[in-house]
Amino acid sequence: MVQRVAVIGAGVSGLASIKCCLDEGLEPTCFERSEDIGGLWRYTDSTDGGRVSVYRSVITNTSKEMSCFSDFPCPDDYPNYLPHDLLLEYFRMYAQHFKLLQHIRFKTTAVSVRKRPDFATSGQWVVVTETDGIQESHVFDAVMVCVGHYQEPYLPLASFPGIETRFKGRYLHSREYRDVEAFRGKRVLVVGIGNTGGDLSVELSRVAAKVFLSARNSTWVVSRVSDHGFPLDMVNNTRFNHFLDWLLPSALTKRIRFRKFNSRFNHANYGLASTKSSNFKIIVNEELPFCLLSGTVVLKPNVKEFTESSAVFEDGTIEENIDVVLFATGYIFSFPFLEESVRSLFNDNRSLYKCIFPPQLEKPTLAIIGLVQLTGSVMVGAEMQARWVTGIFSGWNKVPPTSRMVADVLKKKPPVKRNPSERENLKMSFISYTNEIASCAGVKPSVLRLLLTDPRLALAVFFGPCSPYQYRLVGRGKWSGARDAILTQWQRTLKPLRTRVVDESSDSWCWMCLLALPVALTACFLLSKCRQPGWSPWAGPQL
Repeated sequence: MVQRVAVIGAGVSGLASIKCCLDEGLEPTCFERSEDIGGLWRYTDSTDGGRVSVYRSVITNTSKEMSCFSDFPCPDDYPNYLPHDLLLEYFRMYAQHFKLLQHIRFKTTAVSVRKRPDFATSGQWVVVTETDGIQESHVFDAVMVCVGHYQEPYLPLASFPGIETRFKGRYLHSREYRDVEAFRGKRVLVVGIGNTGGDLSVELSRVAAKVFLSARNSTWVVSRVSDHGFPLDMVNNTRFNHFLDWLLPSALTKRIRFRKFNSRFNHANYGLASTKSSNFKIIVNEELPFCLLSGTVVLKPNVKEFTESSAVFEDGTIEENIDVVLFATGYIFSFPFLEESVRSLFNDNRSLYKCIFPPQLEKPTLAIIGLVQLTGSVMVGAEMQARWVTGIFSGWNKVPPTSRMVADVLKKKPPVKRNPSERENLKMSFISYTNEIASCAGVKPSVLRLLLTDPRLALAVFFGPCSPYQYRLVGRGKWSGARDAILTQWQRTLKPLRTRVVDESSDSWCWMCLLALPVALTACFLLSKCRQPGWSPWAGPQL
């Protein structure tokens, strides 16, 4: 029976893991190499020490209602998209409320994690830590690795001939970026058009002489502000939309999605993406289209090579007098503290069972938490992982035999990407993945059962945002405040906006009609299906 658990890292995954351990009656000890909690989200002016953190101006891409811990809503006066300092303050409130800090050893680095000689029977680990130059050895029944996937900068200099040998300007990875001052008046080339590359291009365009943004793949740009001004993820990530994605042919859903993307602006006109693209990514950025439209950011294809002061692109064009090259090329993950025999069992998260457990281990006492990229908040996914894992450690949940876990991994493993920093190898559907882990943990709500017992809540769960509170309605860890949190989530969304109230009461009947329409359509669909012999409402996607 697992009792003592080592948690490595006190970022969002680590905090959730400590709390879940305590919920299950386990004894967690968290080792955090820095002096504070927050991990990636704790901004510092310095990049020394190898710690990765956000840059000064960063704001979350997922809204507070879709990113919070499932039994601890964000304060209702917080804005919907949080600057890093407010998000860190929320983490502090969570840690203080659940008394997590007393279980964290700060300024303590995990030097090595290796199996005990009797691991096949005990499942125990020897963890060596270092504090102020003094090493200490511990024995733990289980280990939760919570260091995330933003660990080592991916800087593919070999793919850009001349950058090291001929180019006379400065080049750096986005990890070293903090603010715009060092780039004032410069001609800057940003390589990579992920979320970071888009954000930095926009920010630099305000002070740089010129910004060029090099993109290799087709990219669709969406806004955090969705229809009627609501947060994008609260509108898109619903069980109803998830049901439609399962119901409709994939070619049709892809066409609908591209049409929606182009409704804001035609991406082909901007050189960003085509509806014929098979390899594409989606980034969140409200300002990039205007920067392209105003010429403060110029989109370019992939870089072919560098000369002393120029960048030569694959289409033959050349941009002269480049002062700085900023590589927004992502990160690769590594776990140098894990012994080689364990590290060799997985080379990415898709080599792990449910993206958590190395399936070949004799005992499921090592869990990798937060090594997952979702179409929604990774914070919610990490907390769900921690709940399931600690349930396994405490004996309430089980994992299948090794052969079944390996078969599941092979079945779901995607083709290997040629660029190890590409997030497509990690990205999965937010609702599909959280539903899958919630089912394993026995905490996934049944919409049809709710429809019989609490129709109002059932409609909010199915048609409303798939917020994390839904996974506190049933099962272990059930929270008495979950129902109220779901039914009041729109109030918390609107609260920070109501700093000046105007009267729109005459339009309320229109909203009621719009909200009732999908309910009526779904009811008609279910009724028609119920008349078909052999049809069962329990078949189909996980709602």
